[in-house]
Amino acid sequence: MKISMVIPAFNEERLLGETLRHVQAALAAFAARGWTAELIVCDNNSTDRTAEIARAAGATVVFEPVNQIARARNRGAAAATGDWLIFVDADSHPGPELFADVAEQIASGHCLAGGVTVHMPIDRLAVKTVAGLWNFISRVCRWAAGSFIFCEAAAFRQLGGFDEKLYVSEEIELSKRLKRLAWETGREMVILHRHPLTTSPRKLHLYSDWEHLRFVLLTLLGGGRALNDRAACALWYDGRR
Repeated sequence: MKISMVIPAFNEERLLGETLRHVQAALAAFAARGWTAELIVCDNNSTDRTAEIARAAGATVVFEPVNQIARARNRGAAAATGDWLIFVDADSHPGPELFADVAEQIASGHCLAGGVTVHMPIDRLAVKTVAGLWNFISRVCRWAAGSFIFCEAAAFRQLGGFDEKLYVSEEIELSKRLKRLAWETGREMVILHRHPLTTSPRKLHLYSDWEHLRFVLLTLLGGGRALNDRAACALWYDGRR
């Protein structure tokens, strides 16, 4: 069994190194089963030391010139040679316990894809409430958070990967298709929760409450059209780091 780790990265020189250290340490959970792994970082047209940091950590670096998370993930997956893909965001820190849970699901033969609940290390009631609500929705609907998605490589390619028409919520759209394929093939999509993924709350520091609310309103009032508009998705694409 071979696992391909895919990390999309746009101007992530501040956080990428720590993420790679966590990922490499967590890979011990796969090595314990005799599985191999590869680490792929997609440099999504960065203007900083992202690619240099990734190469120094031993990752294979591929390049995607169009600044879009769906394209970056798809480009990384295109270079992958593993039986399973795990997508991790450049500001998230998976642990060996989480990877051990993933390995257990893969080895069971019943799982086609999955995600994990998330934890943001910030002591604000509003943040904890929103994160808790998302984790509840994620588990009930079996929608994977974009910060951590794992799936069988053959299934990912059969479905055509992430929808490149979307600038945001591409992980939810893919989750829906993976769920449908899992049902059709007698398998399942799971959301792990025993060992949540620690992910950065930086957007809460970089953007005001009004900027977050504005995006939500644009999305709701526009019937979701904002998800296809790069300018409307500035929280992800305006370059603040």
